[in-house]
Amino acid sequence: MDGRLLLTLNTGSSSLKAALYRAGENETRLVAAQAERIGSPGGRLRLEDGRGGTLEERADALPDHPAALRALLDRLRIHRWEGDLAAVGHRVVHGGARYGEPRLIDAGLIEDLRGLARVDPEHMPQALATIEATAQTHPAVPQVACFDTAFHSRMPRVARLYALPRRFAEAGVLRYGFHGLSCEYVMEHLRLEDPAEADGRVVIAHLGNGASLTAVRGGAGIDTTMGFTPAGGLVMGTRSGDLDPGVLVHLLRSEESGPGVLDDLVNRQAGLLGVSGTSADMRDLLARERDDPRAGEAIDLFCYQAKKFLGALAAALGGLDTLVFTGGIGEHSATVRRRICENLAFLGIRLDPDRNAAHAPVISREEDAVTVRVVRTDENMMIARHTRRIVTQEGAENVPF
Repeated sequence: MDGRLLLTLNTGSSSLKAALYRAGENETRLVAAQAERIGSPGGRLRLEDGRGGTLEERADALPDHPAALRALLDRLRIHRWEGDLAAVGHRVVHGGARYGEPRLIDAGLIEDLRGLARVDPEHMPQALATIEATAQTHPAVPQVACFDTAFHSRMPRVARLYALPRRFAEAGVLRYGFHGLSCEYVMEHLRLEDPAEADGRVVIAHLGNGASLTAVRGGAGIDTTMGFTPAGGLVMGTRSGDLDPGVLVHLLRSEESGPGVLDDLVNRQAGLLGVSGTSADMRDLLARERDDPRAGEAIDLFCYQAKKFLGALAAALGGLDTLVFTGGIGEHSATVRRRICENLAFLGIRLDPDRNAAHAPVISREEDAVTVRVVRTDENMMIARHTRRIVTQEGAENVPF
């Protein structure tokens, strides 16, 4: 399939990201596209060339994910659709207890994913709609599901258990972890940069609108901050992160809230948005911090939680060799990186102020015990690599639904 095209699709609750690659030993990105505000007024499309330069940005009506997919495919064809499409790879947020590797999509997998929609109502329905719409537009093209939970599927059982009656674990109520595709990309990058570091004790701080920390030892994930759903762990843009379960019980009793109301509260009204009362975007909060105490408090809480979880994961690893910042905030906010790393010299973490301000690949000093890196993650590239590998291994031409 070398030389043919691979399409990757990354479905969010109200967004859809796509990228077109030329398949080969080293996949080459030709063009990337993103649809935003799907299902809401003000839908927008943005296309970039392989170097990140803007090709097009436009408003478009995007009532649902299938419509967004059609719009993106139309624009991709206009700009760089050259050659046959060999395969389509999808980011699927939740693989449940069954799927620890990427898989060709067939009718059986689709049925299993429908069952997981109850666990992940934020992402799975949209992902399924996108998969089915792709099958309609390209019925002869194989599709591959790449699971965000897969990287964490080999965590020790003790790291996956909740202290609930055993019947719940047997029914799949476990800590799964997410951002796995990002973690995979970071570890592949680290192995190219320094194989010894990749085999050591690593914490990956994926900090963006969704945020998590993951502990990796010997290249394998051993613990992570997200749990049964992506709402757990760190403070995020609109997600609460970890809560005392009694808080939810209290809200159910005192406000007569149902599951839908609580779901909306912890996933869309909480986090940086809830604490600040103004914005879920760290850039906005940093700009307002001096004049808005609530913005400052939201930033402080985010950094404090990240620092606390970092210490916990270092303990789980038995020490720390490498800390990697990635994700939109982790890659671009020197201020947040500095605040998280402050007063962590006892762990061997010190930042070089000039390197940090310049967003250098290594932002620690040469003599420091812990190497602190900034890595630009690329989930779509990871999806493309998995898709090429799976389709090549399976010799798939078409997998009927």
